[in-house]
Amino acid sequence: MRDFNVLLANPRGFCRGVEMAIDVVNVALDLCGTPLYVKHSIVHNNAVIQDFEAKGVIFVEEVEEIPENSYAVFSAHGSPPSDYEKATSRNIDVIDATCRLVGNVHNWAKRFAKQDYDVIVIGHHNHPESRGIMGHVPYGKGHLIESVEEAQALDIKNPDKVACVTQTTLSVDDTKEIRAVLLSRYPELKEPPNVNSTICYATDNRQAAVKELATKSDLVLVIGSKESSNTNRLCEVSIKHGAPAHRIDFASEIDLAWLDNVKTVGVTSGASAPDFLVQKVVEFLKQNGASKVNTLDVVEEEIAVFSLPKRIHEIADEQGKTLERVR
Repeated sequence: MRDFNVLLANPRGFCRGVEMAIDVVNVALDLCGTPLYVKHSIVHNNAVIQDFEAKGVIFVEEVEEIPENSYAVFSAHGSPPSDYEKATSRNIDVIDATCRLVGNVHNWAKRFAKQDYDVIVIGHHNHPESRGIMGHVPYGKGHLIESVEEAQALDIKNPDKVACVTQTTLSVDDTKEIRAVLLSRYPELKEPPNVNSTICYATDNRQAAVKELATKSDLVLVIGSKESSNTNRLCEVSIKHGAPAHRIDFASEIDLAWLDNVKTVGVTSGASAPDFLVQKVVEFLKQNGASKVNTLDVVEEEIAVFSLPKRIHEIADEQGKTLERVR
């Protein structure tokens, strides 16, 4: 008979940018009705997407898929300027849900580009956030890399005019070795004043929590979707710090064999995973041998305040409605 404890990481789950993006879609549904189009998954979580689809939200990958004269929400991951230009040409009313922290990276990339720097973006290939950042740098002046090998292979003509920003959902640990290579090759490398300022605080905090969770657990369950970069990083961090990890979307995906011969099961969730999924996992574990559930408090996270996009307020004003700031 199984008998084990459950340890819940804190912080875990929704970051402020994800909460804001979900709020944007919910408010837009109330104001604009359906069909409401969202370019790319508003956040990378299957449960969230399924819920919105049931409400009449249509998710698309390209602006060309959105009918002319429609309302469209652009996702939290950020978009390149070309997408906004396409939307304008199709008379699409854009509600921009780009995370404020992602927007900060866009601003640094644009600033460096205007100063004629080649801009290196440390991020994942084919990730929407990285594509959005690269879109703010002139063609030929942006370089997207995600490994030490790619950093070593870079060939930049003017080594004295090189700058670097990072995808927000990486971490200081993720980028440390790559940055070391870049600094050795480009000693004049320009970065934001705080070199970690383009890393999302929520990503960093959740990774700090899972590092400690891994040292106290025989197994770690990470709740989140496979498309979620920060969720995948949590699995990697757990394994690196000594605990095998399994990423799951839902409690039903837990293999009971994972729970054999364990004393402590650690549980955490990615920044785009709603907490009700965590509670369902905890309930499943209770039904299958968990005798105690405790919380591991690692980082006290200050709650940032993000406002709804300007366009949401404008639409509400046009309809004679008032919206309070989202908290």
